[in-house]
Amino acid sequence: MMNPRQLTFVREYRGYSQTELSSKVKGLSQSNLSKFEKGVGQLSDEVKQRIIDFLGFPKDFYEQSISNNVENAHYRKKLGIGKKEKEYIERSNKLIGYIIDQMAGSIDFPKFSLRTMDLEEGYSPEYVAQFTRRLIGTTEGAIKDICSVLEKYGIIIVEQYDYGEGFDGVSFITDGGFPVMIINGNRSNDRKRLDIAHELGHILMHLFPNIAIPSYRDKEKEAFRFAAEFLMPEKEIKSSLLKLKLSYLIPLKQCWLTSMAAIVHRAMDLDCIDKDWYQYLNIELSRRGYKKNEPVDVYMDRPQLFFEAYNLFKTELDYSDSELADTFNLPLDVLTHFFARKPTLLRILRS
Repeated sequence: MMNPRQLTFVREYRGYSQTELSSKVKGLSQSNLSKFEKGVGQLSDEVKQRIIDFLGFPKDFYEQSISNNVENAHYRKKLGIGKKEKEYIERSNKLIGYIIDQMAGSIDFPKFSLRTMDLEEGYSPEYVAQFTRRLIGTTEGAIKDICSVLEKYGIIIVEQYDYGEGFDGVSFITDGGFPVMIINGNRSNDRKRLDIAHELGHILMHLFPNIAIPSYRDKEKEAFRFAAEFLMPEKEIKSSLLKLKLSYLIPLKQCWLTSMAAIVHRAMDLDCIDKDWYQYLNIELSRRGYKKNEPVDVYMDRPQLFFEAYNLFKTELDYSDSELADTFNLPLDVLTHFFARKPTLLRILRS
């Protein structure tokens, strides 16, 4: 039986409006498609099969019910993003979550073992960041291998390279209960590290169902406060930010693996510089073109779990791409799109 929500999902992932899809499928009108997707109309079996053939997703996929509730996608407002691109990104993120849940039937992902905290119980974002740094064993300095550290504690990180500049990142809990963050792989390393820390803040403070968030709270500000403390702890960096000069920014960037812009912002937040000096430094960064492209890239390790799981299916469980696509009820082109071969925190579940 075709789930109307799944048809909408596939149509939007493939980039078709209702009108466009109706024009491609014989016997399908936009009116009938609209009613079907709303759950108030029916389509003949022949028309459904033509839709399935045209869109390329297996029949069994339309019988699924994928939620993967993704509420915290972050887009860059100044750049803007079109409706179709946004729909594609959001459907892609949900598919990644779906694939992770499908793989979890055979692959033992690391258990999530960080501590979530409810700020309504009196914790601050800064305290959550400090506690998490202690928990992962980074009591001093920059968190160098940020991806491998977080994946060790059960957070699955996926870089996507076909998302436009307007997308920053997203975090969510899959239908199967796995915490996932998806980041824009086209960003500079310092920006990606900030995005990862920001999404980590959401996972620890906002996403799990046992945490209730009153509407008056600003989750974005809380996540940024967490990220700043997680990447640049106040007790360690503050003395370096007093009387901050432009010439200090590159050495500080190399030390803390964060952007010059983030360091300037941190100095302002910690009252190490006043508003006038903050504006002056930002003007200088803009004048030199550093707002668009900062000098000096920083180190960041690559996330591995998602690709390691795929490789285990291929090498240890002896699946071909076609077999894996059939097992997950996905088109071959969709499955292979999300994976690239990469060189393990993972093991096979044996019955």
